Amino acid sequence: MRRLLGILLALSAFFVESEAQLLYRISGNNLKEPSFLLGTYHLAPSSFTDSIPGFKASFDQARQVCGEILEEEMLKPDTVAKMQAAMMLPDDMTIQKMLSGEEMSALNAFTLDLMGVDFSNPLVGAQLGKMTPAALTTQFTLLLYLKNTPGFNVTDGIDYYVQARGAESGKKVLGLETVTDQIKALFTSQSLERQKELMMCMVNNKDYYVNLADELTMAYFTQQLGKIEEVMDMKLNDQCDNTDEETDVLISNRNANWARKMPAIMGEASTFFAVGAGHLGGEKGLIRLLQQEGYMVEPVK
Repeated sequence: MRRLLGILLALSAFFVESEAQLLYRISGNNLKEPSFLLGTYHLAPSSFTDSIPGFKASFDQARQVCGEILEEEMLKPDTVAKMQAAMMLPDDMTIQKMLSGEEMSALNAFTLDLMGVDFSNPLVGAQLGKMTPAALTTQFTLLLYLKNTPGFNVTDGIDYYVQARGAESGKKVLGLETVTDQIKALFTSQSLERQKELMMCMVNNKDYYVNLADELTMAYFTQQLGKIEEVMDMKLNDQCDNTDEETDVLISNRNANWARKMPAIMGEASTFFAVGAGHLGGEKGLIRLLQQEGYMVEPVK
């Protein structure tokens, strides 16, 4: 992991003078003081903030911090219980019952390669077998990343760091959406059959998804917002691609909801927003939505 980060940080330094940009200043439209918008990567270490031009000065200038969701809420027992409930199949269902024999064989081969065990293991079968396909896909995505970047600390992500540092500095800490909003977007917006289809897409196209993760990681660490958008738009041109409606639920609708809330938050005090970088670019991204409302959104150098 240390070697990988060294390479990526070196590349980041190369791009900083040209197209690299993850941090933006929001001003105008009667704002008394500027706010800031940072694109994060949920699997990037907090130390990467040292490589983002203007991060410290912008963070120190802001009087409050706002993320996608309040990270401290995610640690509360009732929140954990809600998340766990959303990730579980109905009592009479298991993944083993949902999949055909051929699909189960493919899933077992995939998990054996990824984890060293498969669903024939009683403990694995009992625990993972009760999870929804969407929850399993999320777990597999994380495990694929960890396998390819050993040593990464999942408790040291940028999103958590920004909010924790804000709280330590006495700043007010806010969230743009609730736990219920995020549960719906990530785990319950699709039918179980569609979740299964997308899970099997990962199982049957492992190399493609590994490459996608690598491309996204490289794009983020070299601070290329346009490349991040390009990677997120990559398609297999089959049922594995998100439909327009699914993209709306995961990205576009959330962007629109956040953009509606941000003016009031910024009007209250200078705010340091930190949300996934995939929400910033494009015609329906936060940068464009804020510009359409009359704000100036400019790169911080």
